[in-house]
Amino acid sequence: MRNIAILCSGGDVSGMNPAIKHFVEYALQKGLTPYFVYNGYEGLIENNIHEATYSDVAGIINRGGTKIGSARSERFLSERYRSVAYYNLKLLDIDMLIVLGGDGSFRGLDVFSKEHDIKFCGIPATIDNDINQSEYSLGVDTALNIIKNAIDAIRDTASSFGRAFVIETMGRECGYLALTSYLTSGAELCLIPEKHYTLDEYEAKFKQAMQDGRNYFIAIVAEGIRQDSADIVKWFEKKVGIESRLTVLGHIQRGGNPSVYDRLMAYKFIHHAIDALLDGDSNKVICYTKSGFQNKSINDVVSKTKELDQELLSYLEA
Repeated sequence: MRNIAILCSGGDVSGMNPAIKHFVEYALQKGLTPYFVYNGYEGLIENNIHEATYSDVAGIINRGGTKIGSARSERFLSERYRSVAYYNLKLLDIDMLIVLGGDGSFRGLDVFSKEHDIKFCGIPATIDNDINQSEYSLGVDTALNIIKNAIDAIRDTASSFGRAFVIETMGRECGYLALTSYLTSGAELCLIPEKHYTLDEYEAKFKQAMQDGRNYFIAIVAEGIRQDSADIVKWFEKKVGIESRLTVLGHIQRGGNPSVYDRLMAYKFIHHAIDALLDGDSNKVICYTKSGFQNKSINDVVSKTKELDQELLSYLEA
């Protein structure tokens, strides 16, 4: 039997556990021996690699995070430790590897594959949704639903107390979570790294809205904007003239019970990844595009920063 391993790298997302579950099930169905690499690339270096069975994945499909752990590995940046990682895979006769992760994880995988003979497939798994060539990453749908619930709850108290609330989402330099949440929540303001803004352009509009009877505002801001979110709060109070509060959603966006859509996409991503490896179509990232799933060269994926969907961006500009 051929051996295949899976690891999670970078930030955890809801959707990893459903992917891990189907990895074991589908690998065994295909006559492969599945292995778990615990704690990401660090696990490769430490030889924390163990054979997996059905019992290892029983009851995990509804759990957020990842059963096998994840990590960011500084040591994997070193050629010396990448060689150790490869040696450990060879000790167990593992020649196929699936990596769930984001942009940084794939960049490390790209270097690793150029140095050593390892067949791999990457699966986008990041709530930032910033993987070039892929419209969707595991964990995004669950994160958006968590943000939606938070905004809906905050709106209740904002309207009750007559306040402005500034709600900060994650996403690093990508404004996808903030923009999508803004468009689907009825918020009054959205600030993202991809669109230049000056707060002055909103001042007269918001003051007029208050004169017309509005007594609260919801502002969605991405963590990667040039200003600190606390400055937006001060702007509301000093310039618009309304009491304001800041809510930083933080890491609650990365956890929680995986949504039905993330569970389904996890199933599909794993299916495509294992099929690709068995068909000899390796060293690819399984991307979800407007035309469906496509196996993209990892060089194409990591060579360019993903741009925010222009259609979504146009709605903000309207």
